[in-house]
Amino acid sequence: MSDVKDAAVHAVYSSPIPVVSATRYHDISCGHRVVGHGGKCVGLHGHNYRIHFTVTTPTTDALGMVVDFSVIKDRLCNWLEENWDHKMLLWENDPMAQLLLSPKTARHSVWTILEDSIVKVPFNPTAENIAKYLVEHLGPKMFHDLPNIRLAHVRVDETRKCSASYEVSQSSPVK
Repeated sequence: MSDVKDAAVHAVYSSPIPVVSATRYHDISCGHRVVGHGGKCVGLHGHNYRIHFTVTTPTTDALGMVVDFSVIKDRLCNWLEENWDHKMLLWENDPMAQLLLSPKTARHSVWTILEDSIVKVPFNPTAENIAKYLVEHLGPKMFHDLPNIRLAHVRVDETRKCSASYEVSQSSPVK
């Protein structure tokens, strides 16, 4: 009986789940600050981000594609353009965000510029948290109508030398 069980376990672990992926990147410019950082990143600053989106599926379509690259552009790259490009990402719990967007500030003429330029996000905007947010929150919204396609990996390049990634496995449940 042990040999049968061992053979079954071996079969499961020696037969990987096939995954086919397609990756497209998009460049945006935006600012942020990292609340609690002990160095320069605690101040307002910006980056020319390159964000790499990798979508996966267990099998390709009739043409042999995961999804057309234009679908990634239309759903993910355009979302970045419309929502984060040339904006300041501030954590919703950041005292600076609360100060800049306070009703007292609203009485000043800079209010319109601030209101249109600041995006309050539900996370401290590190490259790691940006990648995680895009995978866990944006991906499921953007691909809800394509059940076999998932945003499985995002790499956020803050600079040419520094990047952070977030990835979910193919077997992880989609939120």
